[in-house]
Amino acid sequence: MGGFGWEVYALGAFAACFAGISKGGFGSGAAFASATILALVMPPGMALGIMLPLLMLIDVSTLRPYWRQWSWPDARLLVLGALPGVALGAALYTVAEPDLFRLLIGAVALVFVGWQLSGRLGLLRIGKRELPPWGGALAGVVAGFTSFISHAGGPAVAVYLLSKKVGKTPFQATTVLVFGLINLAKVVPYAFLGIFTRETLVFDVAIAPFALLGAYIGVKAHRLVPEGLFFAITYVLLTVTGSKLIWDALT
Repeated sequence: MGGFGWEVYALGAFAACFAGISKGGFGSGAAFASATILALVMPPGMALGIMLPLLMLIDVSTLRPYWRQWSWPDARLLVLGALPGVALGAALYTVAEPDLFRLLIGAVALVFVGWQLSGRLGLLRIGKRELPPWGGALAGVVAGFTSFISHAGGPAVAVYLLSKKVGKTPFQATTVLVFGLINLAKVVPYAFLGIFTRETLVFDVAIAPFALLGAYIGVKAHRLVPEGLFFAITYVLLTVTGSKLIWDALT
């Protein structure tokens, strides 16, 4: 089916489920680990093309539980900033080799881990001061660009929203809305650049149920599972996969 062995489909099912759990219950920031995982066993562009429809499916399934609990002014600012970031990512894709994208995806994974751990250890004063509107627009640009090249716009959005000191559920709701709209904006350039193919769509149909299962688990886990446990597992996963992608790109 689709030219892949069962091992790749099994890995894809795990990646889709993981993305659903992350987006459904833990702020969406670590969902890009799914694209990082798939990039280990297929070209980076194909991994991005497989994950975008699944992320959009998860966006739709997780939007209702958080409906109207978001901060619309913050979401609007972030999305407007993200549009030129998406355009910049599309421009890079037209000239970049696959190894550059492996390097970028791996680097983003390791930077994400370092950023998160630095904040939790008190080495970075994340969210201590409220960012001005231009800071939100800049966060949107960074989120749009990193989302295009690796589905990893979460950290930039989190920095801005944490500075606004929104509560746990408004933070989650705003994140779901923002990335739902950013992912929608990525569809046209992805299609134009040939990132979507028959093979990626066949793969999506096969593993879509696992994405929905993950989203359901994530919404439930939002109130039940300690955030620290989920992210500890995520950090290990991203460190291993990110390091492997960088190694593959450089050797």
